[in-house]
Amino acid sequence: MKKILLSVILSASLYAQGDIRIFDIENSDGKITAETIEEGLKSSGFTIGVNSEMNRPFTKQFGKSDFKSFNLITAFHTKLSPELISKYPNMGLFTPMSIGVYQANNANSIHIATLTSDAQSKITGIKDAKLKLIEKDLVSAVKKLAPNATQRYSQESIKADKPLVTSYKATTQNGKPAELKEQFEMSLESGFEPKGFVMPAYMNVTDELAKDKKLKNPYDFYDTYSICKLEVIYNVVKTRPEASAFAPCTTMVYKKKKENKIVVAFPSVYNWLSSAIVKDEEATRVLNKAQNDFENVLQEITE
Repeated sequence: MKKILLSVILSASLYAQGDIRIFDIENSDGKITAETIEEGLKSSGFTIGVNSEMNRPFTKQFGKSDFKSFNLITAFHTKLSPELISKYPNMGLFTPMSIGVYQANNANSIHIATLTSDAQSKITGIKDAKLKLIEKDLVSAVKKLAPNATQRYSQESIKADKPLVTSYKATTQNGKPAELKEQFEMSLESGFEPKGFVMPAYMNVTDELAKDKKLKNPYDFYDTYSICKLEVIYNVVKTRPEASAFAPCTTMVYKKKKENKIVVAFPSVYNWLSSAIVKDEEATRVLNKAQNDFENVLQEITE
């Protein structure tokens, strides 16, 4: 009986997988770069939001970097992401999704970190096979770019003790959607800057929906912002570089037609703590501070 029990435990541990998929690519010749990865994604049906090189800001603000290269890419599936967001508002949390690309100093391998479709489903609550199809195309893009790439998963996630999505709603007064959007998002942008957040990218989702005439657009407007805080990323990736699969954070802002409320939401930092299992004291501190600062901004503009 003990032998059978031990076998079951070992089998479970072998097949347990975490929320972050990590590609490891031998790269001693330096041929694989964030730029070649970007091109590979584009040729496989993805649209790129930003491809941010992080080493220069790391070195400028903190005096050093533990990485030979470190980039944060945002991307969305050109066809399937709009289809999903037209049905499920929460898809905006990963439209675009984040992709970390990093190679440590004195290391021969470059790594690509992305959230699995199961993790995205867990966070958004969306149960749709198209999430798997997006994931399949992303994996195929990497394999096409680097046939020698191997895959592994982060450590099995721990249970988060707080909500994985932080959301607020603002009741709107009478007014044209364009005016409501402008007023709300100006307040959003001006609120983040003093807190040390930067917004490297903005996406008009409504425009993406309009490109496919077959899609139903249930929104007066829908925008997403890529938002990050350098202090958070720098401190977290020193011990958990795969957490870059959450950076920059995508914040969605939308108003449905015939509704008098604007919804703003983002994936909470508790995902970083749960999925990437961030335990470093300073990294945990800056993550929790970022969460509090983020909430304070959203509370102020939605009151």
